[in-house]
Amino acid sequence: MITSPTAGFVTPEETSDVALISFNSPVANGSCRTTGTAHGAVHLGRARLSLHDSRGAAGRLARQQYQNTTDISPYVRLLLAQDPQHALDQGHVIGRLARERAETVGRLTGSEHRAAALAREARKALDGQLVLAERQKKDRDTVLERLRKVEGLLSSLTAEQLAALAQLEEKDTAKAQRAFLDSGALAHDDHKPSAEGARAIRYAKRQLGKPYRWGAQGPKSYDCSGLTSGAWAHAGTRIPRTSQEQWARLERIPLTELRPGDLVVYFPDATHVALYLGKGKVVQAPRTGEKIRISPIASNPVLGAVRPKVRPQKPQRDKPRSSPDHRIGPTAS
Repeated sequence: MITSPTAGFVTPEETSDVALISFNSPVANGSCRTTGTAHGAVHLGRARLSLHDSRGAAGRLARQQYQNTTDISPYVRLLLAQDPQHALDQGHVIGRLARERAETVGRLTGSEHRAAALAREARKALDGQLVLAERQKKDRDTVLERLRKVEGLLSSLTAEQLAALAQLEEKDTAKAQRAFLDSGALAHDDHKPSAEGARAIRYAKRQLGKPYRWGAQGPKSYDCSGLTSGAWAHAGTRIPRTSQEQWARLERIPLTELRPGDLVVYFPDATHVALYLGKGKVVQAPRTGEKIRISPIASNPVLGAVRPKVRPQKPQRDKPRSSPDHRIGPTAS
């Protein structure tokens, strides 16, 4: 990877991207824990229903015992019976009922234990969610404070300083781009984009000039992964929200197979992402204080590339176009 002399200047922004990833990640935002808690709640509900049924059976057993209470021993009944065989048959029935009653009591006890265990697990999962939510809030507050410091630093620079910084970054990017292209990392000719990739590109280009804002997903501003996920959503394919999730969950492809519409991921921790346009260019939402622009692919250290998987859609019948006077909003590309 080729690093830039200005890399240290954007480090706070990379830190904020990491925090956004942590905040929006399905694992970090507790959705996995929430799913686990939901499953636990289902099991707990079933256990409570079983416990309710067992208690009903136990109640019926108690009523039967109360109604059939007697001080006469079964052995005495057998001695006093006019028909001993009938008494013995009745004894077998009584024995079977006794076993059924013992099983009812056993089920009741087991259901109570299981319901208590599931309730403990549910309380533990809920406590874990509360702790995670508090930690996320602290992380987000820390990141917002760092962003305010970055914005304050940028606003404190004079026009001459900003111009010098931009010139230095441009010079460094040009050098990195030459080295990247000379390395043969990209194919000599661009591969043809898919129809969905072309729609994603058109959407991203329409956002050129809009400001970067951390955590934004449009339509007035975007962060890096907000732009890429929004472009592909417009093309009909939903992809993960953050750059790290896009790197982890989408299909990875060699840079030599890169085609317009694919995503280029940057930095060792996958904290930045851009949409490939072809001819060694990407469209990206760079960082705080910048606007969405077209940049050389090597404007940041390239980690790799991923390709959203397009699901085949059923062919739709062409609908007659509405007259211009009745159109509502922009036409979808």
